[in-house]
Amino acid sequence: MTEIRQILNSIKFQLKQQGKTYRDVALALDLSEASIKRLLSVENGASMSVERLAQLCHFLGFSLMEITQEANASNARIHTLSVAQEKELVSDSKLLLVAVCAINHWQFEDILRVYQITETECLSKLLRLDKLQLISVLPGNRIRLNIARDFDWLVHGPIRDYFRESGMPDFLKAAFHQENESMYFLHGMLTEPAMQKFHAELRQLKQSFAELHTESLASPLKKRRGTGLLMAMREWEPASFTALRKKH
Repeated sequence: MTEIRQILNSIKFQLKQQGKTYRDVALALDLSEASIKRLLSVENGASMSVERLAQLCHFLGFSLMEITQEANASNARIHTLSVAQEKELVSDSKLLLVAVCAINHWQFEDILRVYQITETECLSKLLRLDKLQLISVLPGNRIRLNIARDFDWLVHGPIRDYFRESGMPDFLKAAFHQENESMYFLHGMLTEPAMQKFHAELRQLKQSFAELHTESLASPLKKRRGTGLLMAMREWEPASFTALRKKH
């Protein structure tokens, strides 16, 4: 991927994250919406002047250097943390809180407004996350994520263990009868090919959830709701049934 394409992709990602449209950019730069679409296309982007590129970055609240750094970092984003890094997160509830907020694209001011955490504490946690390379803290306490879009917690790591032990019981104690709540438990007997086919569909559902999460970033925080989705499938029967099986 060429450098200009990386920069343009970073600009378009920031537009989406901040909920800004091509029309908003056009009004700010005194251009037509069609002109903005042409400027941000990969084919025409190479001919964009440095001055115009700097204007686009300034409109998003970044310097040209910051957007360039963001573009260069996009190919080096992390996909997982180490066991030691995850252990550090679960050892401090406020650190874990700030990490989850950052991963969900909350801004510094959002965290302070919603949670009982001081500005000094929040900045301290962000700097620890910066040291862990999960994020970069930019001027003005802005947060840049350093994780890939397919970032995930370690399968048998401390974070999953923490949510399995503490989060899952709380998640499952709901009656799941309210609007926007649903819970399904199915049991059947599937062949191996059928199981593999359904596993593929579950992976696709996971991808769809991630895409909808990204789309939702364009909306203000007050319109976004923390949403939990639990998907699980394995060969299984109740332990009481297994105990009654004949020994072969």
